[in-house]
Amino acid sequence: MGSGAFTLALVLALSTCVTPVERKLSGLWRNEQDSLMEISALADDGGFQGEYLTRVTLAGGCTRISPLRGAQQQPSEVAWPTFAFTVWWDTFSNATTAFAGQCFVDASGREMLSTTWMLREAVGSLEEDWKATRVGRNVFTRKRTPKGKILHSLSPSCEDAALPVL
Repeated sequence: MGSGAFTLALVLALSTCVTPVERKLSGLWRNEQDSLMEISALADDGGFQGEYLTRVTLAGGCTRISPLRGAQQQPSEVAWPTFAFTVWWDTFSNATTAFAGQCFVDASGREMLSTTWMLREAVGSLEEDWKATRVGRNVFTRKRTPKGKILHSLSPSCEDAALPVL
């Protein structure tokens, strides 16, 4: 085998060993503020649903698990798929948040979701509209956990002061 053929064979063999992590959203994720989200498997059309447990509230007080719904660009279409989802804070707040982001894998193999969010809080009048929208950024990292839904087991009761550390 010539050196060119050997090099090609070596590159092909190594590329199968270092293929990027399967770029999918399903699983448990934590952001820099310790908020957690658990996303179910993607549907064939890229749709997904899940649950979100925030550590941040508008009015303080007890947080509850909130539903999330979204869609992801199919991972087979691009190397680092984009996605969007909304969270309706239905049990403890009068707000909805929309997230848009992209999946990445860093040099050490850590999966990350880089997101920008826009939160809209309900206000009582048009005059208060100026204060109703907030914009921010979060980076989520995947948390390795046993298979199956676990967010409910990590959700604190309203008497608990802090979430357990994973």
